[in-house]
Amino acid sequence: MKEIVMDRGNLLLVHGAWHGSWCWDLLVPELAARGWTPSVVGLPSASGSPSAGVREDAEAVREAIDALDGPVTVLAHSYGGVPVGEGAEAADRLIYLAAHLLEPGESVVSPLGGAWYEPGTKLLDVPEPARDLLFADVPDEHAAWAVERLRPQSAWSFEEPVTAAAWQSVPTTSIVCAEDVAFPSLFADRLRARGALELPGSHSPFPGTARSARRADHSRMIANVTSISTFTPSSAM
Repeated sequence: MKEIVMDRGNLLLVHGAWHGSWCWDLLVPELAARGWTPSVVGLPSASGSPSAGVREDAEAVREAIDALDGPVTVLAHSYGGVPVGEGAEAADRLIYLAAHLLEPGESVVSPLGGAWYEPGTKLLDVPEPARDLLFADVPDEHAAWAVERLRPQSAWSFEEPVTAAAWQSVPTTSIVCAEDVAFPSLFADRLRARGALELPGSHSPFPGTARSARRADHSRMIANVTSISTFTPSSAM
C-alpha cells in the first residue's frame, strides 16, 4: 500500500556563515519525501563581499519568502538566524537550528563581549579545523565535499546590530545539536531556555544525511516541526 505523504507546504532553508545554499543538497530530497516543498537562499555575506551584512542578507530572505506561494516555514542554521530574525516577519513559522537568536540592538559579537578577530578585519577566513568544528560526525567523503565549498564570511555581518526579531511574533521552534562544539554556549543556552529540541550531530549535520540513521533523525524532526513545541512572544519572555 502506497504511503500517503502530507503536504506540509514551503520550507525555506537559510544557511549559516561560511556556508552556501549548496549545504542543503543532501537534505532537500529527504525533506521533499516527507511532504515539504523545500527551497534555498544564498546569503550575500558569504559571497566574498566584505560590505554585505545583516541588511543585505535579510533582504535576500524577504525576497525568497515573497517569491513563494502559500504558507512558508523558514529554517535558519547558525548565523542564518540573524537575517531570519531581521527579515522573516512574513513567515508563518520559524525553525532555529543551532541558530543565533538576537534581541533588537544586538549583533553576533556583542553578547560575546566583542569580536574575537583583529579590529579592521573585513573577511573572516573559514574556521580551522573546519572538519572537526563543523562536520565532525559526517562521513569523510561528504565532509571533504563540504569543506571544499566553504567561503570567507563578511566580518560586518557579525558586527551589524539587528533592528528586529521575527521570532518575537512568529511561532518558532528551536533545535540544538548534541555534538556541537562550534556554536557558542551562550547562544545554545538561549535556545534551551525556550524549550529547544535536541538533534544528534555536529554543528552542520546536514551533509551527514548520507548516513541513513542520521538522515532519518534529521528529516523526521524537521518534517514533524508543525506538531512539536514552539515558543511565542508570551513564552519567550
